[in-house]
Amino acid sequence: MKSIAIFCGSNDGALPAYREHAIALGHELANRSITLIYGGASVGLMGAVADAVLEKGGKVIGILPHFLQSREIAHKHLTELIVVDSMHERKAKMAEMSDGFIVLPGGPGTMEEYFEIFTWAQLGLHEKPCGLMNIEHYYDPLVALFDQMASQRFMQQKYREMVIVDTTPTGILDQFAHYQHPSVKTYLTEDRT
Repeated sequence: MKSIAIFCGSNDGALPAYREHAIALGHELANRSITLIYGGASVGLMGAVADAVLEKGGKVIGILPHFLQSREIAHKHLTELIVVDSMHERKAKMAEMSDGFIVLPGGPGTMEEYFEIFTWAQLGLHEKPCGLMNIEHYYDPLVALFDQMASQRFMQQKYREMVIVDTTPTGILDQFAHYQHPSVKTYLTEDRT
């Protein structure tokens, strides 16, 4: 793994642990010489993880749409800031430049980014690991929803197993190192062949 994209909130959230874990993840990325690819902002968990990587001498590439740059939230001390035209272009560039994806706590935007990249993996558009850092049980309801999807047969079990969950940066990055992507999604089941 040479680079990992982080999806997370542009706020710190309600608990200090969210920011503490974002900082710990940034430090661990830098310690492993993994480049951070992220949304380019200086605020919230986004800013915390970027600052932590930079603090340890790591490399950080931010990708930010023009309209957000004009709101003066762009991080001013990144290794590189790539300014794009749209949110769609931002996500495509992050996907292209990253070897894996980690999701810290966040809101609807974070969820939208995660579900799109996870769906792309399920469809075989990439074979990169997608992980949830389940800080203070933040993602327990989402993990339960994935279990429900699998039990109700809206998701094959092999794709349920793609949902990588851990509570620590070391744990999630170690899981990424051993990740094996399942076969490409099919819509036929054995009883239809």
